[in-house]
Amino acid sequence: MRIHRPGRPEDLPEAGVLWARWAALAVATWNAEEEKERFRYGYWVGDSDIGIGSGSDLRYDDGACSRWALLRFDGGRAVLFGQDDSSRVGRYAPPIDLLDGAPGWANHELLHARMEQGRVECVYWFEDGSWHRAPYPEDLHDDGLDCGIGHLTSRDHAVEAICALFEFDEDCEGASEACERFFEHAERGTVTERVVRSFADEVFRIQTEHELLWPKLPVARSEAELASMTALVRWG
Repeated sequence: MRIHRPGRPEDLPEAGVLWARWAALAVATWNAEEEKERFRYGYWVGDSDIGIGSGSDLRYDDGACSRWALLRFDGGRAVLFGQDDSSRVGRYAPPIDLLDGAPGWANHELLHARMEQGRVECVYWFEDGSWHRAPYPEDLHDDGLDCGIGHLTSRDHAVEAICALFEFDEDCEGASEACERFFEHAERGTVTERVVRSFADEVFRIQTEHELLWPKLPVARSEAELASMTALVRWG
């Protein structure tokens, strides 16, 4: 899927699919100790409570120039916001009101806190089956959506992203297929503890066979952790 610059609502997949891919990457790089860290990078589950219990938001920080959050709300609604250095929103004059037209439920405290810190240059909200955003000036060149979230807009791109994380290349037989199956389960809502274990075992097998030194294997250390990883991928 091609993403426009600046992004358009139709560039994004349905919110549940976006959540599934994002969560699958968080599970694939799950580290119990890092889940407790306040400052980190990669993909992880946040700690905000937005009406359906804890674990209602996902975070992504590439450790350099891109920071994003996906918040889910009751009724299949969601808010995506963040910042990538490719964005021109923060430098546009006069300032763009990123919440112009946003419904009241989307004005979450986490979003406002980030906006006050100058860490938000892109806001999209999902309601009634569609994504929406504030209107942009015609001469705005980029809002950062492509560089920041483009790898989650299609399954092929997501597979490429996870293979890159594990340093899998074309010589790693079965790697892309294993990742493809994991994303397929995530998008279908069929992730189980067995699926997570099977994926972790396959990743370990490939890394061992090719002597790849990647420390963040998706290996659950306890039944509670495994249950948390499994629940994370489910949208509903």
